[in-house]
Amino acid sequence: MPGANLGAMDLIDDPSQAGNAPEFTVSEISGAVKRMIEGEFAHVRVRAEVGRVSRPRSGHVYLDLKDDRAVLSGVIWKGVAGRLATQPEEGMEVVATGRLTTFPGQSKYQIVIEEIAPAGVGALMAMLEKRKAQLAAEGLFAPERKTPIPYLPEVIGVITSPSGAVIRDILHRLRDRFPRRVLIWPVAVQGAACAPEVARAIEGFNALAPGGALPRPDLIIVARGGGSIEDLWGFNEEIVVRAAAASGIPLISAVGHETDTTLIDYAADRRAPTPTAAAEMAVPVRRDLLAWTAEQEARLTAALTQALARRGQRLSDLSRLLPRPETLLDGPRQRLDRAADRLPAALTMRANLGHVRLTRAGAGLRPSLLSTRIDHRRARLENAAGRLAPALARAARLKARELEERARRLDPERIREARARRGRDLDALSTRFARAAAAQAQAWRARLESLDRTRQTLGYTETLKRGYAVVRGDGAVVTSRKAAKSAASLEIEFADGRFTPAEAGVKPAAKKTPPKPPPEQGSLF
Repeated sequence: MPGANLGAMDLIDDPSQAGNAPEFTVSEISGAVKRMIEGEFAHVRVRAEVGRVSRPRSGHVYLDLKDDRAVLSGVIWKGVAGRLATQPEEGMEVVATGRLTTFPGQSKYQIVIEEIAPAGVGALMAMLEKRKAQLAAEGLFAPERKTPIPYLPEVIGVITSPSGAVIRDILHRLRDRFPRRVLIWPVAVQGAACAPEVARAIEGFNALAPGGALPRPDLIIVARGGGSIEDLWGFNEEIVVRAAAASGIPLISAVGHETDTTLIDYAADRRAPTPTAAAEMAVPVRRDLLAWTAEQEARLTAALTQALARRGQRLSDLSRLLPRPETLLDGPRQRLDRAADRLPAALTMRANLGHVRLTRAGAGLRPSLLSTRIDHRRARLENAAGRLAPALARAARLKARELEERARRLDPERIREARARRGRDLDALSTRFARAAAAQAQAWRARLESLDRTRQTLGYTETLKRGYAVVRGDGAVVTSRKAAKSAASLEIEFADGRFTPAEAGVKPAAKKTPPKPPPEQGSLF
């Protein structure tokens, strides 16, 4: 256990035993501390104030939970941060749920937050969170609903107050970056009339017909300056959020300052921290585009020139490295001449060596030596022949005695008894085998019948008996109204057979009820 291992370190305090004290690596110490903390604080809930909040590009959230005497580092992983209903902000009082762990790289402990929620929210904030959760559940804030902002819109519709500084900032920024045609729809940006007027303005811009007397905007900006939550409450109303989500024209929300967040920000296609930033998102900088185009043209020209120069130089270098054709055969020709000069001497030496080896081998083949070896082998053969007859006789006598002993042991009565006993055992085994085979066959027959009943129950023919039918068009199964209309001929299969609508003398109905999910064999309804 980590505690037992770390307890051995207390021996270092005794100088007399310092030499016998175990040594730990930094990783072992860090691992023991990590296991101890994660084991004791596997699930905790912390009420604190959010301090520093950091959101790097990785998507994780790093923050500090603090009170008046201590600070606890916290981390929210990317997957959890994306599912949070309320994103933590500096100064917010929250209740964080998670587990404590350590970070050995900096020798500190931290909490891995799995859930975080505001603590002590007022009635207004509670209403806002409830409405936000309801609209999010309907999918109004889903990323797939959002439309990309056009790169350079021809007409921009602005929904804001005509008397505020917001419209002047937007027009000034558009004029500086890239002048565009602007349609202003004046609305109240505060009070009871704010929500219905903003919703009607969004719907009105979407109702304009393309190519009409009044041009239809390519982009809508809903803008308002900063204020308290009460001042911005009109942009949290449900009618405004639904109108923004239903807009067919891309919409930028620029309500409040950078720290202000309203529900229209979630339903809009893009959120701008300020109205000026919304104008910057709407159009690019014309001078930057011209400069970028000129720069790209210069880079393209320089790249082509450099590429041609490099390839020309490379071709010249390679041509200098290639040898002349007549010099390619000089080396092989010289090696061939040297091999031809050495070949006669090598053949003569090879023949001489073979002659010497043959002479040495023939020196040992004398007639007298061969006669001596033949006589020696003949003597050994005669000696072996003289010993063979007695050996065969002894072997025959031994085998005869063994045969007599075995013959005495072969009693016919004992053989008949053994045969009868083995016959009875065979009959018993045959009876057991027949019973086992019959039981196995019966079990297989029952299982096969059960599987056949299951097949019939799961098959589409049983479904047809309950009042369903299979529709085929041009020989293929039809699963949609569109496919049925496009088919040249239809055939309907019931439990008792098939027929075509032409046989009944009626045409198929123009409108059909939605089909139920088809089985594996076809489409049933």
